[in-house]
Amino acid sequence: MADTNTLPTVEILSPVAQEGTITAIRTWFKQVGDQVEEGEPLVELETDKVAMEVSAPSSGRLAAILIATGDVQPGALLGHIAPGAAVSAAPAMEAIKPPSVRLEPELRLSPAVRKLVSESGIDPTGVEGSGKGGRLTREDVVRALEQRDAAPPPKAVPSFAPTASARSTRVPHTAMRRRIAEHMAHSVATAPHVTAVFEADVSAILAHRAKHKPGFAAQGINLTLTAYFIQACVEAMKVSPSVNSRWHDDALEVFSSMNIGVGTALGDQGLIVPVIHEAQSLSLLGIAQRLQDVTARARAGTLAPDDVRGGTFTLSNHGVSGSLIATPIIINQPQSAILGIGKLEKRVVVREIGGADAILIRPMSYVSLTIDHRVIDGAQTNAWLTRFVEVLENWPLG
Repeated sequence: MADTNTLPTVEILSPVAQEGTITAIRTWFKQVGDQVEEGEPLVELETDKVAMEVSAPSSGRLAAILIATGDVQPGALLGHIAPGAAVSAAPAMEAIKPPSVRLEPELRLSPAVRKLVSESGIDPTGVEGSGKGGRLTREDVVRALEQRDAAPPPKAVPSFAPTASARSTRVPHTAMRRRIAEHMAHSVATAPHVTAVFEADVSAILAHRAKHKPGFAAQGINLTLTAYFIQACVEAMKVSPSVNSRWHDDALEVFSSMNIGVGTALGDQGLIVPVIHEAQSLSLLGIAQRLQDVTARARAGTLAPDDVRGGTFTLSNHGVSGSLIATPIIINQPQSAILGIGKLEKRVVVREIGGADAILIRPMSYVSLTIDHRVIDGAQTNAWLTRFVEVLENWPLG
């Protein structure tokens, strides 16, 4: 029988194909000396767009963690797995100190809970779970965190000290928030942003949705207005293809694939942009089905890297949180444009009926297109928005 101590160790590598600006290690699920099984989640990485798990490439024991925290490059060597049973690691194989909270796999924490536990330093084994079967919920962790950080009663202020001061709490940035900040700052510094705003009457798509929503629901699909906006984007690209492009120093890359990303808010954590790939080949039903799938997995923290990779254009439906207009909406680099959809509300409009002006109340929404002015000019921007609005306002009832 071969001596396992003489067998070469297996490298644990950061994925070469990653979506996002910079990748950071969120947490290790194992410690040096622990037994691991091939395919078992070993370390979690995070970019500004998605969290991903790196699985053990082979069975054995975790012999070394070479990078415990911080940023890593694609293909970076993260650690080593040695064959054989788990034993205490030799001094030469000791890892850099891992994160203070070790997340045991048997706790079966959801991605959101696991993220909060890792960032807050709360020991999950000391928190009573209120979920099904005693499972730990996000609310349980938040409650424990509030109890831990409860401020003591204020002390008397000496007479010589200032009588007024600003109370504050420092909230450490998450890895996702740092990546978003870097990505946004890079976009503004790279591309000259210009925004055009149109107004759309959404009566036609509301009528179509009211008629067809029950049929979609019978197939388990929620028909949202965003699905209509995506299909209208596809039609608008046909009159202004450069909106669906990428700037290079020596050429403009115009995409025939219309891979439309949809900004999805994750509460205080930030946002993520899952992509509807090849939207030009999908029906309204297909778009709605795919949209429902990726947005649900985005909020559950279970998106795969491919779900956020390869976007050529982005849609931000910021109106769902109440804003009428947001400008400029920062372009999702390296794309050339981003669409903003404002809050839908009833407004008084003037329409010509039978040769005479009439005052009507219609459901309206401001729509904006922010463009990289290196790539797109005003005429192309307005042509795109004109067609986008035409498609929405003339949607057949079907």
